[in-house]
Amino acid sequence: MTLSIILAAFFGTIAFSILYDIPKEYLATCGVIGALGWIVYSLLNTYLGNTASIFTATAAIALVSRYAAVKKKTPEIVFLISGIFPLVPGAGIYWTAYYLVSSQMDAALSSGSGALKTCFAMVLGIIVIHELPQWFFSGKKQKGAVNGR
Repeated sequence: MTLSIILAAFFGTIAFSILYDIPKEYLATCGVIGALGWIVYSLLNTYLGNTASIFTATAAIALVSRYAAVKKKTPEIVFLISGIFPLVPGAGIYWTAYYLVSSQMDAALSSGSGALKTCFAMVLGIIVIHELPQWFFSGKKQKGAVNGR
């Protein structure tokens, strides 16, 4: 993993954020979150494989996005959607469509199943972090909770 790849993830995330009209004061945070996700993915991919490393990197992105949303008092989706951009299996989806159009069904099935596993891992990573209570990110326990409710 080189610095140039991390910078590409950082600036690619910022470019994607600009495309989606994210306010300028959040662009650097979005870039850092995207680069962080790529770093986690790159470090773990050798040891855990693609699907598990995508899951872990997405969970890290969701965790940091929720924390940034609380600290900056803005919706989490601003950071989450921008941050997962480097992990999206765009090439896998492209090649699946290409193989389907060119009637290479075995290659399409192989490429499509990999892209689908990546998408499911991303969704599960987001879901796991969204199950954490909000006070975990704000540091304030919920008032009025009775018997753990």
